[in-house]
Amino acid sequence: MGFTRDIVVVGGCGHVGLPLGLTFAERGLNVALYDVNEAAVATVNSGTMPFDEPGAEEVLRRVVGTNFEASTDPCVVRSAECVVVVIGTPVDEHLNPDPLAVPFAVEALAAHLVDGQLLVLRSTLYPGVTTLVAEVIERLGLDVDVAFCPERIAEGKAMVELYELPQIVSGRSPQAVERAEKLFRNLTEQVVHLEPEEAELAKLFTNTWRYLRFAIANQLFMIANDFGVDYERLRSAMAFDYPRAADLPGAGFAAGPCLFKDTMQLAAFNNNNFVLGHASMTVNEGLPLYLVARLEKQYDLKSLTVGILGMAFKAESDDIRSSLSYKLKRILRFKAGAVLCTDPYVTVDSGLVPLDDVLEMADLLIVGAPHRVYADLELRQPVVDVWNLFGRGVRT
Repeated sequence: MGFTRDIVVVGGCGHVGLPLGLTFAERGLNVALYDVNEAAVATVNSGTMPFDEPGAEEVLRRVVGTNFEASTDPCVVRSAECVVVVIGTPVDEHLNPDPLAVPFAVEALAAHLVDGQLLVLRSTLYPGVTTLVAEVIERLGLDVDVAFCPERIAEGKAMVELYELPQIVSGRSPQAVERAEKLFRNLTEQVVHLEPEEAELAKLFTNTWRYLRFAIANQLFMIANDFGVDYERLRSAMAFDYPRAADLPGAGFAAGPCLFKDTMQLAAFNNNNFVLGHASMTVNEGLPLYLVARLEKQYDLKSLTVGILGMAFKAESDDIRSSLSYKLKRILRFKAGAVLCTDPYVTVDSGLVPLDDVLEMADLLIVGAPHRVYADLELRQPVVDVWNLFGRGVRT
């Protein structure tokens, strides 16, 4: 059939799908987003981003209403030659992944798929899911090529990295690979070919490696801090003109919607035989508990009001998904007299209070997310600064 659009992104109004659709539209392709979130669709069609992503809103305002639109109507799927599926793949409360989530979602979408389309899976996938989706497509009698091209961007850098990073391309047939490569060469000249199972593991390995590195840094921070040594001063000395230590990260909350989740997916794939992954989870998830335990040794927390600066999962972001600042808040609500939280970017939490109120009322401050806006504050209170935003460390 003749297609009226080049691309439709399913789940397209989120942090992965929306920047992807915008970059394709900026390159002149005709793009539609399909999303069940009516509020997000309306926001996008008004020319406003539903979340913060530097450089994205300027592009959105240029392309919306011309070669770019969002819709809640699944019929829009059949209008595009390329269907890119971006669906979240979380683990459950028992840390188990759901390998069938994406195949079931594709099957639910099948009534709107048509012969001749290219179906590109963009979500992080449990190994083997690309093959399962191809089997679903075959069972349904559809002549649709299936490819897996994992998302690789970092939030806050999407509008740069979608153009600059090499794109991993894999598919269930040579034709699927060829078509997917042609699609993504609209964005980047660098394409890396893998088999689907290799690409699935490559995505999981990438996020797991980052999670492990952050756990190493956080564990070393705890060791140094318990010994009365400034970890950041030590790290700077280690890395000074010494390349073999230059990649040691600073300490901080390792959170967000991907790293922990994908490490647990990889553990499940390996029959839960992943000692490093599970150890990293205990270190990274245990950092808020460690900080509060240290404070209990120094202060009578029950008599103090504690302020948390930054509730997003990382600096310069409005995304609170899996943010460890909220875990810190829950611990402090039990341990401290009162807890006040603030964040200049987060808009979805009605419990936040203005920064000035926190600075006025708090007896003690903890940096939850190291937003740059905090760096120049003149503070009267002691500060727990695991990120070293103020250069003071965790010691007070």
